[in-house]
Amino acid sequence: MTDSHNGSHPTKLRIGSRGSQLALWQANHISALLRARGHEIEIEIIHTTGDKITDVPLAMVGTKGGLGKGIFTKEIEEALAAGRVDLAVHSLKDLPTELPPGFEIAAITERQDPRDAFCSRHYSSFQELPQGARVGTSSLRRQAQLKAVRPDLDIHPLRGNVDTRLRKLEQGEYDAIILASAGLKRLGKTELIKQIIPAEIMCPAAGQGALGIEIRLGDIATRRHLEFLNDPAARAATTCERALLNSLGGGCQVPIGAFAEMKNGRLHLESIVADPDGSKLLRDSRDGRIEDAEKLDRCQQLLRRQSANPLQSARHIPVVPIHHFGNRLRFVSRRRIGHVEL
Repeated sequence: MTDSHNGSHPTKLRIGSRGSQLALWQANHISALLRARGHEIEIEIIHTTGDKITDVPLAMVGTKGGLGKGIFTKEIEEALAAGRVDLAVHSLKDLPTELPPGFEIAAITERQDPRDAFCSRHYSSFQELPQGARVGTSSLRRQAQLKAVRPDLDIHPLRGNVDTRLRKLEQGEYDAIILASAGLKRLGKTELIKQIIPAEIMCPAAGQGALGIEIRLGDIATRRHLEFLNDPAARAATTCERALLNSLGGGCQVPIGAFAEMKNGRLHLESIVADPDGSKLLRDSRDGRIEDAEKLDRCQQLLRRQSANPLQSARHIPVVPIHHFGNRLRFVSRRRIGHVEL
C-alpha cells in the first residue's frame, strides 16, 4: 500500500527516545504523526549520560571527563549507528550544534513557545520576588540573565524531570523556578506558570521549543518519510541560532542565548553572552534574509569578524540599563556591536 500523503511506502520505523515524561510525549507526538501516514512505529527508551547524572549541575558535567557535549544524545546516537533505531527525537536545544560524523537532522518541527516560564506558588513575576528569594535553575543562561536584572536573588541548582522540579516548588524548597514554557505546555502542566518571561529580558536557548529529528547520514528512505515533519520557518530560525552558538563554542558551560524570529519579512536574531553571575552581559541584535539562514559558514564568519573572542570581550564590558519597558528593564553592553547582514 502506498502512502497517499507523500507517495512513499509505509514501513516500520523505530524511534529512539529518552525515558522522561517530556521526552516520551515528544516521541509519541512524532509517532502519532507517522502512524497517521500508515507507518508502523516502535519506541525504544534509551537512558543517556545526562539522565544518569542527576546530582551535578549541568554546567559542571562538562568538567568531568569531557562529558559536556551530547550528554543527552550520545547513547541514542549509538543506537542509531548500530541500526537498533531508525530515528531519534530530541529537544533541539539538547542536540549539539556539531553532530558526530554519520548523522544528520532530517527535520525540525513546528516550534512551540521558545520563551522561559517563571513558575511560583506565591509571586506573579520575577520582579515581585522579595529580596534574596530562592530561585531554582541549573541553567547558567537563565541564572546570568536573572542576576543581571535581580542580583539579589539566591539562585540554586535544580535538576530532575519536570514533575520533580514542580514538586520541589510545591513543597516550598524554592520561591520560584524557571522552566522552558514549551515543555510545560506540551505536558499540560501550566498551573504554576505565572509569567512568560519576555525574550528581551531572558533570551532563550538556541533551538528551545523545537524538536530535532536525527537519522543516519544518507538514509534517504527514512529522510523521505520524515520530510513532512520539517517546518521551514522553525528550521530557518533555529539554524541561525545554532550557527551563533556553534561560532561562540557554547554549551551548558557558557551562558549564551539566541532567539531568531521573523519580523517585517526578515529574520531577526537576538543574542546574549554573559558572565554566570550576570555582572557583565553582552547583547547583540542583527537582521537578515530568511534564505540566508541556511548559509552557516557565512553567518559564522560574520560573527567571528564581530569579535575575535566574544566571550573574553563580554567579561570586560560593563552592563548598563538603557531602555525601560514599563516594569521591564533591557540591558546591553556599553560597547555597541554594529548590525550586519546574515
